[in-house]
Amino acid sequence: MANHKSAEKRARQTVKKTERNRFYRTRLKNITKAVREAAENKDKTKADDALKLANKSIHAMVSRGFLKKQTAARRVSRLALLVNKIA
Repeated sequence: MANHKSAEKRARQTVKKTERNRFYRTRLKNITKAVREAAENKDKTKADDALKLANKSIHAMVSRGFLKKQTAARRVSRLALLVNKIA
């Protein structure tokens, strides 16, 4: 365990950040999974709705500092390609 005051604070911050990151990581997986499942079932309307939600959520994660801008763009792009193959 931490012995210095600053190290104790660091430990507290790490716990908070870990919980926050776990939440966003899980949310990102679930959002992506929803788009992929809709595309797999060839459900164009459901896939489009899921993609819109994914785009909004993923870019919101960028503004919160969870993802880098280019990483978010790449993920959204790949999901869009998947959805566009349905049509």
